[in-house]
Amino acid sequence: MSSTRPSPSQTPVVDVHTHVYFPRYAAELRARSSAPRILTRTGADGKPEERLLILDGEPGSGRPVGPQYWNREEKLEFMKRHRIHVSFVSSANPWLDFLPAERASSLAQALNNDLEEYCASSPEADGFPGLRSIYGFGLLPLVPHIPISSVIQTIEQIKTLPHVSGVIMGTRGIGNGFDDEALEPVWEAIESAGLVVFVHPHYGVDGQAFGTRPNGHVLPLALGFPFETTIGITRLILAGVLDRYPNLRLLLAHSGGTLSQLSSRIASCIAHDPVVAKRLEHDARYYLGKLYFDAVAYGPEELGFVSETIARAESYNSAGGSYNADAGSIRMLFGTDHPFFPPLEGSQKWQSVEDNLKAIRTVRGWNESAQAGVLGLNALRLFNLKY
Repeated sequence: MSSTRPSPSQTPVVDVHTHVYFPRYAAELRARSSAPRILTRTGADGKPEERLLILDGEPGSGRPVGPQYWNREEKLEFMKRHRIHVSFVSSANPWLDFLPAERASSLAQALNNDLEEYCASSPEADGFPGLRSIYGFGLLPLVPHIPISSVIQTIEQIKTLPHVSGVIMGTRGIGNGFDDEALEPVWEAIESAGLVVFVHPHYGVDGQAFGTRPNGHVLPLALGFPFETTIGITRLILAGVLDRYPNLRLLLAHSGGTLSQLSSRIASCIAHDPVVAKRLEHDARYYLGKLYFDAVAYGPEELGFVSETIARAESYNSAGGSYNADAGSIRMLFGTDHPFFPPLEGSQKWQSVEDNLKAIRTVRGWNESAQAGVLGLNALRLFNLKY
């Protein structure tokens, strides 16, 4: 890659937040009689339709599910429509959380092999020789009662897959969250392997807080998911994970939830609590500069705020540091959340994607170089890809 950063029109657009359910996984969901499951019901047109029910009590008996979740040609067509050159696909939640340990372990390895084939046989990125159009995040068998040796074995498997550059993880870990001491060997192995961890929510927060008024999926997705991520990563920071594994690379979905907005409050609460006041090596705000954030926030002001909290992070280094305006955008990466958030009416382009693209291009203080980074170059650097 050239050391001179070209303008956005000359550089690849890279989507780091895009999901897939492989046929093997969809079959697992179809065989179930309780959530998570894929069920068949009669649609409004009188024809059978499949619905994806991720959690019990989900509004509207879940959401429609079809080939856009597993057909690579549909993924590539979506990319072409929105001029996306490279996608890093990940299995959508709920991953393997619902399976017993032995089945989770065997299915994780099978799905990782499916992922490698899906990526390796994808076409070359249009206009960028040397890049494939699809790479991926693998799955780990992160379920209660799993032997940690099985998780490590799967990390070793992923290391051998040339087109799998990381893993996707939910915030529950193996059942007790990111501050679980049992995860220490996992963090160590992931850091040693150089894999990127894509942190993604699934369970949200207590649904009773959302009341009984029918609001569709708005409150769980707009609030529950980001709050879950915020809590999970705050627990990880409080546990000192980023002090012990400073080279661990975590990419947070949905721009890190509300972590940036609450980071100073978190730091203040730590400073005033004798249980944790002396636990960390740095002020909590420092650790935001050690994280990566997708740019799935839909507004320029929101992206700009996250960028600012990254830019100031080094000023909270206990060894001394200062605000760095240029650092703000380099840890932010474009994403779409495909195939979720499709248009409600027929449309060639998806509003959710267009909103994200517009937001990146209109953040105050981001010049063309910063935009090019967020749109694609930051991802290539994170995953060590060149063209």
